[in-house]
Amino acid sequence: MDLILYNSLSHQKESFTPLQHEAAPGKEPGWVRMYVCGPTVYDFAHLGNARAMVAFDVLYRLLKHRYAKVTYVRNITDIDDKIYAASVEKKCHFSEIANKFEVEFVSDMNMLNVCSPTHRPRATEFISQMISMISTLIEKGFAYEAHEHVLFEVEKFSSYGTLSRKSPEELLAGARVEVATYKKNPGDFVLWKPSTGDVPGWNSPWGYGRPGWHIECSAMSSHYLGDYFDIHAGGIDLIFPHHENERAQSCAALGVDEMARFWLHNGHLMINGKKMSKSLGNFFTIRELLEKFPAEVVRLTLISTHYRQPLDWTPDLIAMAQQQLNKWYRVLGKYNHYQAIFNTDDDINLIDDDNYDEDQVFVANMDEIKDLSQDFFAALNDDLNVPLALQHLNRMVQAYDSTPTECLCLAIYYCGRILGVLYNSPTQWFKDDAHGTIDEVLVNQKIEQRNVAKQSKDFALADEIRDELFELGIILEDSPGGTSWRRQ
Repeated sequence: MDLILYNSLSHQKESFTPLQHEAAPGKEPGWVRMYVCGPTVYDFAHLGNARAMVAFDVLYRLLKHRYAKVTYVRNITDIDDKIYAASVEKKCHFSEIANKFEVEFVSDMNMLNVCSPTHRPRATEFISQMISMISTLIEKGFAYEAHEHVLFEVEKFSSYGTLSRKSPEELLAGARVEVATYKKNPGDFVLWKPSTGDVPGWNSPWGYGRPGWHIECSAMSSHYLGDYFDIHAGGIDLIFPHHENERAQSCAALGVDEMARFWLHNGHLMINGKKMSKSLGNFFTIRELLEKFPAEVVRLTLISTHYRQPLDWTPDLIAMAQQQLNKWYRVLGKYNHYQAIFNTDDDINLIDDDNYDEDQVFVANMDEIKDLSQDFFAALNDDLNVPLALQHLNRMVQAYDSTPTECLCLAIYYCGRILGVLYNSPTQWFKDDAHGTIDEVLVNQKIEQRNVAKQSKDFALADEIRDELFELGIILEDSPGGTSWRRQ
């Protein structure tokens, strides 16, 4: 079964095959090298950051499931003007801000069951490599010095704009560049800029200064993954200018036609149909959401829409994720031997565990597990179609609910872990309502919808709403005085 991915560079789906090959028992031969742009650590990560991290975490899990070796690099941008501005506001060194929010970001990712990357380099650890790459660009005639800056000359790179598919006029209009008279072309972008006063900086051939944003990823990706690697991924907002500029400077410095075989980008995040914005009062950090909702609910909500499509974060979408997880855990909890197999008295929190081949219960049943889950994996292999994979998983859950078998239980668990959920025991999931956070406004809205349905004698809809709330952990109680509800 081929893995098909949508390549932003070609604007079409393509069959994926690793550029290099290694062998391992039970896996397809191949060594996949993937780079995902990480956060700029000046504040708590927000929901938009989470979407990219979770989307490509599913890809990472799928790649590990298929191939012999996967090297995953996700950087930390710990030198940036936003970090410096935050340090001035807090009256501390910029590294204190960067270190604090790197720790908070990693904590948030662990809560969301996002696998740790193979390498998590910090930009400040690669200043010398950035200086070397900039020097090479100058020597090759792709960059020039001007007013203590070093700039990349976009007109010297003939395929500039290929990734974003923008015309020269669009590139100029859309470039987030500072107007400067010393630029040969207004679209030329900064590789190195001067630092004065307390602004962080390093010594370089062009004076005391700091790197531009784009050169950071070029230096780190080439160090760990080589001149040409398999996958470069990030949010759709990074296509231009960040990824366009990164591609140009890497190809020019390294002397290659492309730096990555595939470019993958996840879609925008919306909140109730509107762009997330602090001014609109709909801006959420991951930490705020994790205080309100179970981590697996947040994660499942983030992947419930296809990764390339815009995700509209709504109460109904969150409720649906809660409902699905409640049902999955309730069904798995019915299996008499579930605790013995998975030791589910304890919370399962092994973020990187994919060693199914080492677990005897999986070894003994793997052929049947793969047969039962083949439609699920077929969906994931078609450009990470998680919504379709969820439909197949729910069909497995329905089949198990009516005819529980050990292999079907194992297959459900196996698929859930590929998606990064089902890390708890059913007992732990429902314990003390810790994983039963309930939106009371939504519950009351559903009760009102049910009342209207009953008045219209649409008893099928009324029963459907009752069942939906039951899956959310809500029991309705009708009386002459009306309908009340309680937690299960």
